[in-house]
Amino acid sequence: MSGEPLSRPLPRQYLETLGVAEKSPSRGALAELVTAHLTRVPFENISKLYYRKHLGLANLPTIQQYLDGIAQNHFGGTCYSNNYYFYRLLVSLGYDVKLCAADMTAPAVHAFSLVRVEGREYLVDTGYAAPFLSPLPRDLKTDYVVELGRDRYVFKPQDENRCSRLDLYRDGVLKHGYLARPEPRRIEDFSGVIQGSFRPDATFLNSLLLARFYPGRSVVIHNFSLIESQGTVSTIRQLQGLDELIATIEERFEMPRSVITQALSGQEKFRDAWDGASP
Repeated sequence: MSGEPLSRPLPRQYLETLGVAEKSPSRGALAELVTAHLTRVPFENISKLYYRKHLGLANLPTIQQYLDGIAQNHFGGTCYSNNYYFYRLLVSLGYDVKLCAADMTAPAVHAFSLVRVEGREYLVDTGYAAPFLSPLPRDLKTDYVVELGRDRYVFKPQDENRCSRLDLYRDGVLKHGYLARPEPRRIEDFSGVIQGSFRPDATFLNSLLLARFYPGRSVVIHNFSLIESQGTVSTIRQLQGLDELIATIEERFEMPRSVITQALSGQEKFRDAWDGASP
């Protein structure tokens, strides 16, 4: 199932959500799609918390729930929903693309896409809460660096196994990262880790992370911190309590207050979302 194109009219609905016209596969068209996704569809786990509490959902939302969530509530998703459904869109548009897995603190716990277009292969990751507004080239001779505010992402040339290493440095300290493996995967291969992401102790049931990116800037809410970055500068403001947190999410991410309130009900403490973050 994982390699099947989206059924009609879902590709058109998806493209309309992104504000992008359908084009033949090309490097430029791919870059336009990636930029549109990162700027219009946030990384966020409000929807995960809301669907869990409101619908009892303990798996990925359906593609229709995903697209309706974006349109109606300004949702996005975490690793699997953002990356898997974008992968399915690329399949539908005729791209030479495969779904792959990356190792974090455990093997194969993160999904991403590898896309071959115009004779080159690119890594596309719309689900890492990172400013990858352009596809990352895999045929590197030296490190490829993406910087925004206090964060510096270093994408390294392939190793002897054709794997690519991505490291995130925050304030100059290695904070997180993953090893991207090129073997194709099915979404079913991730079923165990997706189910695990709904355990009571799972990262994104016990932390809060919302991120939206724009050319040269970003807005991130991590637990009770509002982090705004532009160029090489980040400013951090601590939010004072749940009421201010809800109001700030409503203002900066345009989600309905009632939805945010339901999602965060009973959430009294948060832990670091980057401590072994997975979907």
